[in-house]
Amino acid sequence: METCRTRGAGVLLPVSALPSPYGIGTLGNAAYRFIDQLHAAGQTYWQVLPIGPTGFGNSPYQSYSAFAGNPYFIDLDRLEEQGLLTQSDILKFDWGENPSCISYDKIAEHRLQLLQIAYENSNHLYRSDYMEFCKKQEHWLDDYALFMACKDHFGQCEWLKWNPDIKACDSSALMNYRILLKEKIQFWKFCQYQFYQQWNDVKTYANEKGIYIIGDIPIYLALDSSDVWTHPELFLLDNEKQPKAVAGVPPDAFSDTGQLWGNPLYDWERMEQTGFQWWKLRMACCSELYDFTRIDHFIGIVRYYQIPAGEENAIRGQWQQGPGAKLLHAIHEVIEPHRMIAEDLGVLTDEVTSLRKQMGYPGMKVLQFGFDGNPQNEHLPHNYEKDAVAYSGTHDNETVLGFFSVREEECKRACFYCNATDLEELPNAFMRMLYGSVADIAMLQMQDILSLPNTARMNFPSTIGDNWQWRLESEQFTDNIAEHMRQLAHIYGR
Repeated sequence: METCRTRGAGVLLPVSALPSPYGIGTLGNAAYRFIDQLHAAGQTYWQVLPIGPTGFGNSPYQSYSAFAGNPYFIDLDRLEEQGLLTQSDILKFDWGENPSCISYDKIAEHRLQLLQIAYENSNHLYRSDYMEFCKKQEHWLDDYALFMACKDHFGQCEWLKWNPDIKACDSSALMNYRILLKEKIQFWKFCQYQFYQQWNDVKTYANEKGIYIIGDIPIYLALDSSDVWTHPELFLLDNEKQPKAVAGVPPDAFSDTGQLWGNPLYDWERMEQTGFQWWKLRMACCSELYDFTRIDHFIGIVRYYQIPAGEENAIRGQWQQGPGAKLLHAIHEVIEPHRMIAEDLGVLTDEVTSLRKQMGYPGMKVLQFGFDGNPQNEHLPHNYEKDAVAYSGTHDNETVLGFFSVREEECKRACFYCNATDLEELPNAFMRMLYGSVADIAMLQMQDILSLPNTARMNFPSTIGDNWQWRLESEQFTDNIAEHMRQLAHIYGR
């Protein structure tokens, strides 16, 4: 299926939120069923959140690797079909009792135990496709597998607390630990082999059904990641490998102290000296995993907010110039510009908008943000441009129902604008407004399609707690809802 950005509609649903009897969404039967439902609903796009392995806090935007897949998403039934697990293996563990909520404690406690059993029952080492996979992905896979094996060896502590020789990636230490942790390294490679096999099968099926997959990549990496550990020269780190400065955003109308993300910043000067090789490898990987790729915090490519290390908030940060067009021209050598989407939410400058348009990337609009009383608000559909992906809300927002239930004035404006009689009608009215807009892509969160309250919210930014837990239940996305979406998509030429 040729990848071109056509006028269409889509659904934002993370893999983790797919229905599953095993505690978290996987790349199994529910993924295929969801694709069938999207097809029946006249949809063109399925947008997921980042699919990398998660650590503390379970945020998909804080991953152990920019290239690896989350082993939690490996489908257990598929492993059973391969003869690597038995049903009794799978059912002996408690995956949680609430089908609408992920119990990460239970997943973390049991999932890797099961994958270890599957690994021990496998003869993958002798398979030609496994050897081909390892060869193709060796530029990141060897380092990642050693990184994860070392985390196991050192009790899951971050790499900055490992023994000095392996912390520094000393060549003799690397060799010694590869020998010492050989079995664990092979286990982590096996997990990635299984993930990539299952992901590629799901993507192939989606494309056969006329569904494009939109991936999402964080602009920054977690400090505790294999990429930062093995390539410290590409980041602003001191001699002890600690960040000299960290990422975030300044104070604004939503936060008096700004947002302190804490991610290490890139050494863009050093990146440029390498021809942005690491970024090219990253985007080449995205080119294969996804049909389209959304770059989170696109603004940070033009200019980024640098906060001195050790600060308790983001007040004392300063803006610095980013690589801009130089980086984007480099990555266009491995991924076509029309397959990129810019997450350009925030305080936009003319420079950011100009670069996005110059590159041909669509930007983002969020209808939920449109009802402050200003008719020129860029998030209102009558102000949209064609090169846009228009959302009801994103993973960082309240649900439509939740947002307007506690904002009486905005609710009145939204109901009047969307011709909705009351709050309960707003989620469906939002769908109609987005579908009818000029924006190339209309995207709704599954929670808004189902008219769910804030108990289904995916993430509360700048908090560590009950985030990333919501899941779709198997009977919620009904045939009637899909048919309604299909009719609207047809009426509005999507």
